[in-house]
Amino acid sequence: MGKVVGIDLGTTNSVVAVMEGGKPVVIANAEGMRTTPSVVGFSKDGERLVGQMARRQAVLNPQNTFYGVKRFMGRKYAELNPDSKSVSYTIRREEARGNIKIRCPRLKKEFAPEEISAMVLRKLADEASRYLGEEVTGAVITVPAYFNDSQRQATRDAGRIAGLEVLRILNEPTAASLAYGLERQQSQTILVFDLGGGTFDVSLLEVGDGVFEVKATSGDTQLGGNDFDRKIVDWLAEQFLESEEVDLRRDRQALQRLTEAAEKAKIELSGVSVTDINLPFITATEDGPKHLETRLTRPQFEDLCGDLITRLRRPLKRALKDADLSPFQIDEVVLVGGSTRIPLVQQLVRSLIDKQPNQNVNPDEVVAVGAAIQAGILTREVQDVLLLDVTPLSLGLETIGGVMKKLIPRNTTIPVRRSDIFSTAQNNQTMVEIHILQGEREMAPDNKSLGRFKLTGIPPAPRGIPQVQVAFDIDANGILQVAAVDKTTGREQSVTIQGASTLSESQVNQMIREAEEFADLDREKRERVEKRNRGQVLANEAERQLKEVALDFGRQFASSHRRRIEALIQEMRQVIARDDDRGIDRTQSELQDALYELKREVRLQYSEEEEDDFFGSIRRTFSGELESDRWFGRDERRNSYNVSSNRSARERSRAAPLENDWDEDDDDWL
Repeated sequence: MGKVVGIDLGTTNSVVAVMEGGKPVVIANAEGMRTTPSVVGFSKDGERLVGQMARRQAVLNPQNTFYGVKRFMGRKYAELNPDSKSVSYTIRREEARGNIKIRCPRLKKEFAPEEISAMVLRKLADEASRYLGEEVTGAVITVPAYFNDSQRQATRDAGRIAGLEVLRILNEPTAASLAYGLERQQSQTILVFDLGGGTFDVSLLEVGDGVFEVKATSGDTQLGGNDFDRKIVDWLAEQFLESEEVDLRRDRQALQRLTEAAEKAKIELSGVSVTDINLPFITATEDGPKHLETRLTRPQFEDLCGDLITRLRRPLKRALKDADLSPFQIDEVVLVGGSTRIPLVQQLVRSLIDKQPNQNVNPDEVVAVGAAIQAGILTREVQDVLLLDVTPLSLGLETIGGVMKKLIPRNTTIPVRRSDIFSTAQNNQTMVEIHILQGEREMAPDNKSLGRFKLTGIPPAPRGIPQVQVAFDIDANGILQVAAVDKTTGREQSVTIQGASTLSESQVNQMIREAEEFADLDREKRERVEKRNRGQVLANEAERQLKEVALDFGRQFASSHRRRIEALIQEMRQVIARDDDRGIDRTQSELQDALYELKREVRLQYSEEEEDDFFGSIRRTFSGELESDRWFGRDERRNSYNVSSNRSARERSRAAPLENDWDEDDDDWL
């Protein structure tokens, strides 16, 4: 088996880390950055771009650049709120199952959110393989603690599509606590406040002496830094609408520019009290081009985000209540996620906990570091660590009257198995339908439906007589398996919940095949580009060598080779312009042969001169010319054909030409 890495698959940015020498190491990507934007784009040539390169071309290519996809994973289109749908690319409802589809006009194709996330995961795995020098086959992938079963399954599917074996789905706050408390011996109660780009989690844990026990967790999977950006975008758009009567949110390109400017302003306001927002040529009307110039102060920004701060309070208070802890019992507060740098967020944490947050961990990388530690635990690189996580939401099933019966309450330590006995609701009922639900509401329609299955073959009997035992089993990944047994006949039916909005097994397998085809296609495109680059470099090198030979020996030297090389240089540029791969290969081979012949002629010319050296030494004896002066220029020219030389033509011209080595008048003494 290959190497196992830890991956923080974020809404805005993603990070990959690995255990090396017993220590977690964050791996930088090809651009030298330790975080990779969770952005996928397709260029005008159909080339797939992932990370920073995709993000750079987002403004000019908004419909084919996909970001913030994590919010769509494992969800139905009907579950999205209007703000979630407000993106610069197109999302639509799948007719068959109501799932979310992302449209890519460039490829004339539609992607599931899991496929886009798989492309980000594949990029991170490739970067890790490049760093480690060996293939990465397994991963521990983190998810928000408040992800439901469907969203966890969707994350696992994304890993499979990327060609990775997902060894564990780990809650992000739990991962952060692993990174924070790995080497701490003293027992502490810590609060992990995780506000990322698209999700919010808060967890309370007991940490110490290698034991990490989650006491309670809460959160909001639709609240994050992107919502703070959206507030600025709406503020800018409303201001522009008032002054210019143009709604920039209806223009995809303008919306993308507004979004990037809003994120930049939010980041700047974490360090300064006022920032200028300048977007020239943001749109055009009949009166000509329009520009957006405004100033945003920190108090204005905080006033815009008041309702978001209120939404942050509720999960924090709920987690404290579930854990039966008071703020005074918290020993440390660990901030996770880039959005925790917002001063208003830090002020909220201080006001509720009355404790200065711990600044010893990098909020952008700590989750990936914790995932790498968990990978080390699973591969036995890390010893003597016990991790006890919890299920974030209650699980149960629908009973008569549409009431939800909870079998596993929220914040139950996992893995766990719970069962209960149910009976029929009507006389002579031979089949029961098990409807699995997840959530905290009392009535079934108000909770998340995870799936249904039927238990048939129940012997006819009066209602209330048959006994059906239903067991819920949650594994360490937080993924649910449900089994129902008729105690009279022993007939059993079980199902691993895939979630109503996640992909079927056949769809996942098809996407795995398509991902492999995409990888092959990307490799072929890269090889074609590299082949053209090699051809162009060879043509330029041939031109340079022809110039050097002309300067040293004159244009008449090896004229037949010169004419052939010049013709091949011209042919090489023509086949590159025509995208003729076979022509490039053939011309490259012929040009290399021609250059070899030219170099051989140059070496022969030098060897002939060296044979004449006996007579030259006699001449220099009479003329008094020094040996070092005589050969200085010639050795320098010879070296230019053996190693690369950067000499200018003026420097080469200082050496005497070879045809001037002999003075005909000096031959008379013979």
